[in-house]
Amino acid sequence: MVNYKQAQDIIIAEAKSFGTEKIKLEASLGRVLADSVFATRDFPPFNRAAVDGYAIRLKDFEQGLRNFEIVETIFAGQGQKSELMAGQCYKIMTGAAVPVDANAVFRREDTTEAGNLVTIHTEKGSNWQNIALKGQDLKAGDLGIPANYKINASAIGFLAALGQEEVAVQKQPQVAILTTGDEVKALGEKVDAFQIYNSNLSVLKALLAEYDIEVSTQAHILDNKNELEKVIGQNLKQDILILTGGVSAGDADYVPAILAQLGVSVLFHKVAIKPGKPVLCGKIKDGAMVFALPGNPFSCLVTFKIFVDTYLRTCLNLDPKPIFKLPVDFCRKKRTGFDEFFPVSIKGPQATLELSPLNGSGDIRLGTFSNALAIQAADQMEIEKGEEIYYLPIN
Repeated sequence: MVNYKQAQDIIIAEAKSFGTEKIKLEASLGRVLADSVFATRDFPPFNRAAVDGYAIRLKDFEQGLRNFEIVETIFAGQGQKSELMAGQCYKIMTGAAVPVDANAVFRREDTTEAGNLVTIHTEKGSNWQNIALKGQDLKAGDLGIPANYKINASAIGFLAALGQEEVAVQKQPQVAILTTGDEVKALGEKVDAFQIYNSNLSVLKALLAEYDIEVSTQAHILDNKNELEKVIGQNLKQDILILTGGVSAGDADYVPAILAQLGVSVLFHKVAIKPGKPVLCGKIKDGAMVFALPGNPFSCLVTFKIFVDTYLRTCLNLDPKPIFKLPVDFCRKKRTGFDEFFPVSIKGPQATLELSPLNGSGDIRLGTFSNALAIQAADQMEIEKGEEIYYLPIN
């Protein structure tokens, strides 16, 4: 049985791009840039006024002048029509282009204006004050945003400022989710005393939505061999097939045998982790990467975060999610020789990990009120209060 890091290495070795495509900028939130984007001109493209005020020749101020004649008012998007002579200034608005014959802008709040005259009340002035200089953000040809950057709201604004109406992004995979089990019912259906709602489908779709991935196929299958074989077989041409349930060692756990019958090559089955030990990963030639996750809700969440997430990020050319370390405010013992994952919350001004309530892998709370998955290493049978451990941010 492999450990989770060995399993991740196996997954990473199988990862490949799903291709690239061009999309409209406004549709790119959450997508991954396929190509680097460069500045096509200087930014700012001109010396830009950073405040509302008055643009002067600094040498006039340094020679003792404090009263200036306003020769023109310049708004954003306009150029000047006149040139400055000694003792003259431009009244200028934030964002407007500062004419080349002015090299300092004084704020309106440091002045008094009367008619076409303005008096500067401060005794301090410096070259290029309150001016964003041409090219100080980016020079033409400079790298704006590198390839493999996951686009967020700030990046969309940046790309728009760079004039990118369309962007090249990593193509999203076609993903099918198949949940299994006689005891599982869809939301809205009536459940009896021995049945549960299909929370795994909802959580998996939400986890994929973090990458702006829409599920192409979803279905729930009862614990029937023939039906399972039929529906799984229909979805092996997807880029990724995610199954939940039916992967352990029970009498109704048919998934491993069916995958083998359908020609899926098993990369690993069972990993030395808790929860999630039964997880299976396989691949079919020229077809899907298959992840068969355990059916218990917390196991499903954990195995997605550790394995499916690793595969997606590698295929999309994203860096692995970082793992951090913080001290804990609890003691915890374990009995297994496995790496154990459990929900915690980062709390307090000094940042410590606080244990979140969880009653095993079937707990429907899924660490909802936590924001991290803590890791108790395989060889760490006991965690002492104050000890630093690794954790993976979630939620």
